[in-house]
Amino acid sequence: MELYGPTITGKHMNTPLEISFKGLDKSPVIEAKIAERTAKLEKHFDRMTHCRVVVAAPNKHHHKGKTYEIKIDIGIPGGAPLIVTHESAVGQAQEDLKIALRDAFDAADRRLNEIVDKKNSTSRAERSRRRPQKPSELD
Repeated sequence: MELYGPTITGKHMNTPLEISFKGLDKSPVIEAKIAERTAKLEKHFDRMTHCRVVVAAPNKHHHKGKTYEIKIDIGIPGGAPLIVTHESAVGQAQEDLKIALRDAFDAADRRLNEIVDKKNSTSRAERSRRRPQKPSELD
């Protein structure tokens, strides 16, 4: 497992980005793509506490053809971590691995947006429930 300094924005995560490769060689190009996409996630949800990404290659005797599995684990304060697992069938190793990463990070982005929307609507409802009424509203 490789530990990387804070992501490109570098201001919010409590721990550095962690990237692991299983069943394939470490690639600086893929590591850079993961760091770039993590930074984009962090812009959307700046309260991330950690991000761990595992890129796994298939066993050589896979019957369905080659696939890559991407697992993204994102720490969320006050809640369970968000874990996104994406498996994609591939043909050309490098290009299709990038596509699998794109799809996995797109899924993580959608899930983070759902969490942010849910937290925002909950906090708005809470604020309106606790807001004292104005004297004109009491009559």
